[in-house]
Parts: sequence; C-alpha cells; structure tokens
Amino acid sequence: MITAIYPGSFDPVTYGHIDIAERALRIADRVIIGVLNNSEKTPLFSTEERVKMLQDTVGKKYPDIKIESFSGLTVDFAKEMGANLIIRGLRAVTDYEYELQMAQINYKLYPELETTFLMSNIKYSFLSSSIVKEVAKYGGDISHFVPSVVEQKLREKL
Repeated sequence: MITAIYPGSFDPVTYGHIDIAERALRIADRVIIGVLNNSEKTPLFSTEERVKMLQDTVGKKYPDIKIESFSGLTVDFAKEMGANLIIRGLRAVTDYEYELQMAQINYKLYPELETTFLMSNIKYSFLSSSIVKEVAKYGGDISHFVPSVVEQKLREKL
C-alpha cells in the first residue's frame, strides 16, 4: 500500500493544489495533505482555517485524501503518518531547484521515503497562493483560481 503525503502551507488552497492532490491518488492508495504550521512565517489563514478549507474542498470529495496539520520536519510527519512517498507539485524550473534540494535532504534524513514530482497542469502553471492573495486584496476576480468556499474566506479576511 502506498501512502503519500502532500505537504505545504496552502495559504490558501488553490485549484493548482487540488489538481496535484487529485492526481496523487493515481499513484498512491492514500494521500495525506499535510498543512504546515511554520512558526517562521505569518500566514493569512490560521492552520485550523487552512485545514478546514482543504476539508471543505478535497476532503469531502475524496475519501482517500486526509488532511492533517503538522509542524517540524516533513520526514518526521511522514514517519508519523506511515507514509512512504512525498508528493510535490512543480510549476517552473525555479520550483525544481528548491524542491530538488529538499528531496535530497529528506532522502538523507529518511532514505525509505521517496519524493515524486508532479508537473503542474498547464492551466495552473502560473498560479500561486501569493498571487491569489494579491489579486483578492485589490478586488480582482479570483473565481478561476480557488473554489468558492476559499474565495468567500479570502473576501472575509481581506
């Protein structure tokens, strides 16, 4: 049985994130989306809010996708979840450089854990949570970037 984790901040979750999570189910029996609680960053949404948005979008639709929060090292979260695979989405070459370094470090820390990169769907290759927040901040239409529940939460926050 392949258990994959898909870690990230998801601040907020976008259609690009959802696409990667759905496609991860093609290669894993079970996918655990790990919402990172990083004390070094100040996210717009709390960890609990990000978990709830993911539960309201992919969690309800896919019984084989679970959403959990974590802090600390991704490899420790993977061990705790019994995962043997990390899923990471790539939009561009700049993503690859960073993700390659992380994959190599994770392998050094926990060799039993493999990393698989999924290329972003071309229609989401430009999309990031930061861009969505910026567009929303100035009243732009974000309905093509995030589910309606996320759009509503963003409008309330901003």
